[in-house]
Amino acid sequence: MVDWTSPEALALQAAAFLKLNHALAGIYFWEFATSLDFDWAFISGKKKFHWPMIFYFLGRYFLFFALIGILIALDTTTKINCQALYTFNQLAGNASAGLASINLALRTMVLWNNSMYIVIPLVAVILGHWSLILQGVLLEAAWVDGQGCVITQTNNTILAATFIYSMCFDLFVLVLSAAKLLSRRGSSQLVTLLFKDGLVYFIIAFVSNLIATIFMCMSLNAIMSVIFNVPAVVASTIVASRAVRRLSNWSSSGVEVYSAASGSRNGPTTSHSRTAPPTLFTRSKPGETSVHVQMETFRDNASVNVQKAHDAELSDIESNTEYKPQSM
Repeated sequence: MVDWTSPEALALQAAAFLKLNHALAGIYFWEFATSLDFDWAFISGKKKFHWPMIFYFLGRYFLFFALIGILIALDTTTKINCQALYTFNQLAGNASAGLASINLALRTMVLWNNSMYIVIPLVAVILGHWSLILQGVLLEAAWVDGQGCVITQTNNTILAATFIYSMCFDLFVLVLSAAKLLSRRGSSQLVTLLFKDGLVYFIIAFVSNLIATIFMCMSLNAIMSVIFNVPAVVASTIVASRAVRRLSNWSSSGVEVYSAASGSRNGPTTSHSRTAPPTLFTRSKPGETSVHVQMETFRDNASVNVQKAHDAELSDIESNTEYKPQSM
């Protein structure tokens, strides 16, 4: 049986911890660099900034600086305040995971038309999540000559509770989103996009958080208790950020609109266009009253759930249109 507290085992695990975090930092920095054009579009004014984008940018940059802090802690050869550095790394990393869940929760709120029956429970869950994230210092680190910064102790109870809460939170949001999206008559590209992104996010975040939680609960030693925390946060942040960018890019590349005559039992129809000029259509069927369907830009009318879903996902909708039934 392996003695997880022996000097040999600790040295081997410390080496694995160092290599794993360097690999994760490389993956995230590559992801960060290849998506900077999306950030620049908002900075340069090419895309209109919406306030929910705050959560996207905070989560993205918190993790960026947290990984820099982790690399400093692992690679420095000069004595530093290890406790202060690891405290920052812990808070910034956990905040990134919390912000990733918020990005998904915001979309769910607007899918339900900001119903108080959905918003209030989700806000309560978010506050509960952050009450765990902001618990304070959950690990202790110290400088050891010849080794550098070393994690000496972790609060596995709070850490495990935070990750378990995250998994339950993501499941709750996924169920609410799926219930609303699947209740739509027929299927559309937007519904498919929202459902698939939410499902992919949940699977990746759930599996990564589950692995991290298992090792925390096993309490083998200080290093093994937190070795999979960074992979879980990196995975959650990457998939959440990609979900935001995919919806925004989808809104910029094409248009999907729903039309339904009053009293019609047909499913929604879709049309796609690269431009969105206001257009007027007249449509009638035998036995039905003719209706005037006006196509307006989302920029001018934000009352429809599909538009709200776009806004909640922090997208810059410049060319999308929707059908709005009117009496002739």
